[in-house]
Amino acid sequence: QVQLVESGGGLVQAGGSLRLSCAASGRTSSSAAMGWFRQAPGKEREAVAAMTRSGDSIWYASFVKRRFTISVDNARNTVYLQMNNLQPEDKAVYYCAARGSSSLNILATYYDYWGQGTQVTVSS
Repeated sequence: QVQLVESGGGLVQAGGSLRLSCAASGRTSSSAAMGWFRQAPGKEREAVAAMTRSGDSIWYASFVKRRFTISVDNARNTVYLQMNNLQPEDKAVYYCAARGSSSLNILATYYDYWGQGTQVTVSS
């Protein structure tokens, strides 16, 4: 089992920044690939960014538009999502997820472990 705990969400004005963190514990060998997803009210969960813990594969959703950066600190078993130039449409609950396979995947169904989510709200 892998436990994931997100932090770093909050309220920010449009154009502002937040850094989300996701700390993994437990059987971290089962978290070879990590992803960030988000879900806005009334919408389906969508992938935001994903990467392998080796760092050899990284993927971003097109709507990120170079505003977000995913990174991992393997020594701390923590994955980050740096979000810059946030816009009201970025408002959502952001979830961290992990999967045991080291192949990159952006479909939520392929992730085995999920955090509880952290709320990001952007005011205009």
